[in-house]
Amino acid sequence: SKPINIIVPFPAGTASDLVTRILAGEMSQSMGQPILVQNRPGANGAIGAAAVAASPPDGYNLLLATAGTVALPSLSKNLPYDTSKDLIPISFVSRFVLFIYVNADLPIKTIPELIEYARLNPGKLNYATGNPVGIVASAQMLGLAGNPNMVHVPYKGEPAAVIDLTSNRVQWMFASPSSADSFVKNGKLRLLATNLPQRSPFAKDVPSINEFYPTFSVTAWAGLMGPKGMSKDIVDRISKEATLALQKPSTKEKIDRLQYVGSGSTPEEFAQFFKQQLDLYSR
Repeated sequence: SKPINIIVPFPAGTASDLVTRILAGEMSQSMGQPILVQNRPGANGAIGAAAVAASPPDGYNLLLATAGTVALPSLSKNLPYDTSKDLIPISFVSRFVLFIYVNADLPIKTIPELIEYARLNPGKLNYATGNPVGIVASAQMLGLAGNPNMVHVPYKGEPAAVIDLTSNRVQWMFASPSSADSFVKNGKLRLLATNLPQRSPFAKDVPSINEFYPTFSVTAWAGLMGPKGMSKDIVDRISKEATLALQKPSTKEKIDRLQYVGSGSTPEEFAQFFKQQLDLYSR
């Protein structure tokens, strides 16, 4: 009867926060139980993940895990929890599309122009990141481009980074459309490319990074996890409720509006995917 808490390890207004609020609202209706969303940003998502890992395994405290959850062990060697042992996969939730956004005042309209501008102006371009996925995606693309001299400016979340991008304090970044598309529409930002291996159905005139760097591969996603020790009955119940909620036409409409792809799974399916992602980021 008490509320279920879903902890989002990033600030309000981020892609993970928005999709969690949609899911929580739909699950709450079908379960007849309050589901609260708590934002606990900090340390690239480690603070929120640690809070769930230390919670009682009763199903009342869940984590909205992301690709950043599996990237963290390679970015930070002193996490207060073991990602592969202290968190239990429950259900896949969504895939996110990311785009590279650039300040529209710059004479840059393509990825090759971005790289060439950086080579001609070493150290003059600042790029922002708002989460571990942004860090990994930026590092991978720049590595494939020969590591041009740019300055990395990390933020605690996308929204604050996007605001600085619009004012040209930073010049480009990977971000989700829910954070940045409104600034494309008002002319402050420009789209350069998507992280998807093919062009996004929501922006067919925007190229994939793979058109320039075929081996680029970074997937942005979200899923529900809980602390170790949760019973199979509780895990299966939450997974089933999440999948049913994501199958509702009303849920799909809301998620489509954000240019995300919602999709539930069994705990076993998500566990297999999660292990593959951990293995990928540990290389």
